[in-house]
Amino acid sequence: MHKVLPLLRKSTFPAMRRRGVSTLQINMGYLCNQSCLHCHVNAGPNRTEMMTLQTIDEVLTYARAVGVRTLDLTGGAPELNQHFRYIVEQARAAGITVIDRCNLTVLFEPDQEDLAEFLATHDVEITASLPCYSEDNVDAQRGKGVFDKSIAALKKLNELGYGRERVLNLVYNPQGAVLPPSQMELQDDYRKFLGDEFGIVFSNLYTITNMPIQRFGSTLISKGRFDEYMDVLRAAHRVENLDSVMCRDLISVDYQGYIYDCDFNQMLGLPVEFKDNVRTHITELTAGALDNGPIVVRDHCFGCTAGQGSSCGGALEDDDSLVASDSISSAVAG
Repeated sequence: MHKVLPLLRKSTFPAMRRRGVSTLQINMGYLCNQSCLHCHVNAGPNRTEMMTLQTIDEVLTYARAVGVRTLDLTGGAPELNQHFRYIVEQARAAGITVIDRCNLTVLFEPDQEDLAEFLATHDVEITASLPCYSEDNVDAQRGKGVFDKSIAALKKLNELGYGRERVLNLVYNPQGAVLPPSQMELQDDYRKFLGDEFGIVFSNLYTITNMPIQRFGSTLISKGRFDEYMDVLRAAHRVENLDSVMCRDLISVDYQGYIYDCDFNQMLGLPVEFKDNVRTHITELTAGALDNGPIVVRDHCFGCTAGQGSSCGGALEDDDSLVASDSISSAVAG
């Protein structure tokens, strides 16, 4: 695995400060039943790092104490953490919105046969990965047979009211080193294809830029395309997106309970700047402690402000005027 952080140390990205903390994005562990090419976490079936019950309780204590409104559960496949259902139940009992970042195929893993029903019972919002509506493209990114399983999972979720009275968002990732197309136009394409072909409905489509870190960043380096992709991101930077990026109101918590400005900084090992700590644990925080604090930035942050902008909630604005060309995608995705 090529190291990306040394290539990002000198940054021209604008300085930023946090507003407050309304969302905790929690990495439940790196275990996943898939190994996707674009994965910035480098998750997979052989990873063993998992959040413990003690750390989960520490996260919940902080969330309740400071009035966090949303827990955004990610991984890996967050559902494969043995305490996943516990954190969902506790958070929902406290009136906290829970988002499950689901890869869909996990619904068919052993001991997960009732997972969809559990999510529906607790009114968990689902943000599901479906990087394309083409079977060939999905299987190329995620593995043979993933598309068919994903369609079966979406149908099951629809039967439980997801996509109608319950929130079911889909996530698109580009194949290769290009920015996503217009989110609204692609959403229309997804709705038509999935509706016409499979009778599937969903709430919203999110387009998310591939970040030049971990597995995808290493691929860029090995193909000799890292600098080229960074030039694409820098050239498409839009100042107006700075106010809407997720790190202004969110902190990311790793599986050990240490905090970061975002999931991408977590994967790069760039902790929140707080006091003189090398790393800050969530048990060290009090209400308002991070408000107006500095956000650690490097050049990968251009991935969040390029073109339409990108966050875990999709594009920051719908404008495809600065979408990058397709000129280098085949070299990276091939």
